[in-house]
Amino acid sequence: MTAETPGAPEPAPRRIVVVDDHHLFRAGVKAELAGHCEIVGEAPDPQRALAVIAATRPDVVLLDVHLPDGGGVAVLEGLAALAGDGPAPAVLALSVSDAAADVVPMIRAGALGYVTKTIDTDELVAAIERVAAGDAYFSPRLAAFVLQAFSSPVQAEVPEPGLESLTAREREVLHHLARGYAYKQIAARLGISARTVESHVGAVLRKLQLSSRHEVTHWAAARGLIDHTSPSGPDPDARGLIGPTPPDADPGDGS
Repeated sequence: MTAETPGAPEPAPRRIVVVDDHHLFRAGVKAELAGHCEIVGEAPDPQRALAVIAATRPDVVLLDVHLPDGGGVAVLEGLAALAGDGPAPAVLALSVSDAAADVVPMIRAGALGYVTKTIDTDELVAAIERVAAGDAYFSPRLAAFVLQAFSSPVQAEVPEPGLESLTAREREVLHHLARGYAYKQIAARLGISARTVESHVGAVLRKLQLSSRHEVTHWAAARGLIDHTSPSGPDPDARGLIGPTPPDADPGDGS
């Protein structure tokens, strides 16, 4: 019987940066990954994410899709600009959305994998290991249409719901909502009630097939319709987002 030889040393844990605009979600991910990975940084938006990533040089970035100020795609584009400063981290997109409209742009921008936030801890750790090793990883439900999107001949895109589906007042509300105004601020600026603003927001989300104000901001920014000026700054019409108010439009509680 041969003497037992010492085993190879265990590899160092993967170094992770978590990027998500919800503090409680970041805290939950950190707690779940404790003992599996080393969390070296976190950030709630693209600008701070890029600064943390540049400072810590993680192995993997867990990246939410729907972030303020440009979304996950903005982080991926920023990482491409940092590529000359050393190896770029692998990016694993982590989102509540499994819609092709969210998944495909993230993969095209450079994410190596995409999983939904319903993932369990063991699968998330496995996904991190896969992308850190340079392999793609997708939740099973997503793999088929990702493969189809990148292997099928380019087809004419089906038109998505757009500004033409909104009334003049809904465009005004969309403009202010996408730039970060609260309902009461929008109401004061447009001379309507907060309840009417809420009603218009519901119509905007329904017509554009969106589910949150963060998605509204991302939708408008991706189309060059807003310039991210702050609510206290100037308020010019946003690159076609707001057309001229029709002469018969109600200046008060209009629709």
